[in-house]
Amino acid sequence: MNRIVIGVTGGIAAYKAVDLARQFTASGFDVKVIMTEHATRMVGPATFRAITGNAVARSMFAEGGAPLQHITLAREADLVVVAPATANIVAKMAHGLADDLLSTTLLATRAPILVAPAMNLEMYRHPATRANLEELRRRGVHVVGPESGPLACGEEGEGRMSEPSRIVEAALEILGTSGRLVGMHVLVTAGGTREPIDPVRYIGNRSSGKMGHALAVTAKRMGAHVTLVSAPTDLDEPQGVEVVAVETAEEMWKEVMARAPHCSVVVMAAAVADFTPLEKSGEKIKKEGREGLALELLPTRDILAALGKDKKKGQVLVGFAAETGGLVERARNKLREKGADLLVANDVTAPGSGFDAENNQAVLLFADGRLLELDLMPKLELAVRIWDEVIALLGWGS
Repeated sequence: MNRIVIGVTGGIAAYKAVDLARQFTASGFDVKVIMTEHATRMVGPATFRAITGNAVARSMFAEGGAPLQHITLAREADLVVVAPATANIVAKMAHGLADDLLSTTLLATRAPILVAPAMNLEMYRHPATRANLEELRRRGVHVVGPESGPLACGEEGEGRMSEPSRIVEAALEILGTSGRLVGMHVLVTAGGTREPIDPVRYIGNRSSGKMGHALAVTAKRMGAHVTLVSAPTDLDEPQGVEVVAVETAEEMWKEVMARAPHCSVVVMAAAVADFTPLEKSGEKIKKEGREGLALELLPTRDILAALGKDKKKGQVLVGFAAETGGLVERARNKLREKGADLLVANDVTAPGSGFDAENNQAVLLFADGRLLELDLMPKLELAVRIWDEVIALLGWGS
């Protein structure tokens, strides 16, 4: 399990660090928090302790009087994240100052460091701050943000701390260089297929493709070669990922079945249509002179079932089940019928979850009968949890 140390300073954006700690913890990281004295005026240490399950470090001496806490934290960390990173801590880092627990830990650690600047617009624009950030980058410190937007001082412009989800993405990208999926070719499907009725209309569904894209992005950052077979979405293509665009269930069938035999993992996150019109009009169907329109539908070919039947030795197959009731029972049946190794099931009617949402609340079901219920979390976090389980199924360890 990777350990992340979050350094929280006394900027107004300290409240965002609470959500950041939650997201890292939900993603399976062991999170320890260091708070400066000024940070404790913004957010209570008890909040971080409740979220992470670990005591919050606030001074050079741990609870009970144990010395050298900064050395322990520095050595245990796989990544140190400073968020918010005020102009003060940025200056300390650039000039090697160590006058409190956080700055001392930053000076002692050999782990990668990620800072998320957050400050007033003029402070960020000041030549000293710019020079300090440039010096940190030169030394290999990773910097995410700041973003432009409304600031606590009432002004608007650069200086706003990046959102926790963006910081998590940057952290995953840094940790991904450890290569947990290096040498693996994975195939991910995404989006909702469209079955044409005529050149204008189609039968579709509400899938946004966000879950499939999150899986592709995180796999790439972990070192995998990723092929994303995607039905239409409004999302940008993930960088460094081979994208194969399809529209219909039949097109997805052809592309997936041609590529799956060459992949170590296949993840069917797409919402593939179950039915397609028997006849497709070559011209737009007019409503004039019609009392109604009857469509005869045919079932589409079941891609997941075909993959489960022809799965090669050592390959891991992951399916998805979007349900509106009877979640676990229906998911168990689907897992058994399709021959998948892992099924990710979610109730699309649950508040804040499902189609087109930023978050998802899922149940992971395994072919050996295990079941893992997960809390509501950003889809990027869920993607990481899924890859953790896939790696375990492959026997690669962590």
